[in-house]
Amino acid sequence: MRAGLGALPGAQRMQIATPYLMFLGDVPDRLAAKTAYGIVDWRPEWCVGQLRLPGCQADLGIPDLTLDEAVAKGCKTMVIGVANAGGVLPEHWVSEVVAALDAGLDVASGLHARLGAVPAIAEAAERNGRQLHDVRHTDETFATGKGTKRPGLRLLTVGTDCSVGKKYTVLALEKGMRARGLDADFRATGQTGVFISGRGAAIDAVVADFISGAVEWIAPAADPRHWDLIEGQGSLYHPSFAGVSLGLLHGAQADAFVVCHEPTRTTMRGVGHKLPTIQEVIDLTVQLGRLTNPDIRPVGIAVNTQALGEAEARKLLDDLAAEHGLPATDPVRFGVEGLVDRIVTEFPG
Repeated sequence: MRAGLGALPGAQRMQIATPYLMFLGDVPDRLAAKTAYGIVDWRPEWCVGQLRLPGCQADLGIPDLTLDEAVAKGCKTMVIGVANAGGVLPEHWVSEVVAALDAGLDVASGLHARLGAVPAIAEAAERNGRQLHDVRHTDETFATGKGTKRPGLRLLTVGTDCSVGKKYTVLALEKGMRARGLDADFRATGQTGVFISGRGAAIDAVVADFISGAVEWIAPAADPRHWDLIEGQGSLYHPSFAGVSLGLLHGAQADAFVVCHEPTRTTMRGVGHKLPTIQEVIDLTVQLGRLTNPDIRPVGIAVNTQALGEAEARKLLDDLAAEHGLPATDPVRFGVEGLVDRIVTEFPG
């Protein structure tokens, strides 16, 4: 049996109770609630309803519930599914969080602001015996990465840029690999992923010296045929996030990787640097990844083709597959069968 995350010291402190009530506050648009949308997309069975304040311009397409209705339907945690500028908790949301705690719910947040730093929230959690989960932060103490070979198989998504579909790719792979009878688990390294999996660590909040060690903790020694599918972050070529990406690569000790790409971009998000080519990302990932796994190899290309028509998307994918000798797909639009086929071929047994 695998030595799973839940078996590790401290792992249960990371566990978020399901099902969820999704709190959207009064966000001005869908993008501001992207965390909530990601959770609903991949774990709809955990999302019982949503709580919105007057003026909210986002709608997850699930029932609107009061706190009492949510508790009656079995909700365990209210998730603040919002990503706003600065990661702040608006003052007028504090009373809603306190009310949720008083109603008997735990509260989880992906904001940079810590829930427990607000006195009224901390007091409500204490008097009700409820848990506060700040998924961008953890009380877990990580060791530095060691790079020692550990059993189990690991796949990491890497990107030509940030926000190109790395999380969605590994989630689609989890579903596709399990459907083929493979033992595979998604491993979260960002706040939305932690909500989707119920556990994990937001790597961008880990002190740099301990990034690779945190990934070793997230994806520990396992059964030799078990796959940990590790959510990538940033890009090795992105001047803002390359440090996080490299720590992830070394800690993952990846046997396989999938390159994720958005074809309409010419520069990387938030900076003026030119987007690297897929081949450049493959070459650099292999070069740097060999430090902790000399046998690292690419197994496919995942392309976000949302901005392309179907015929144009299919032609691009066919061209990329021919150019790189790897299966290429849009995991959300066209599935991951080709990627799973390649994984089975490369890692038989």
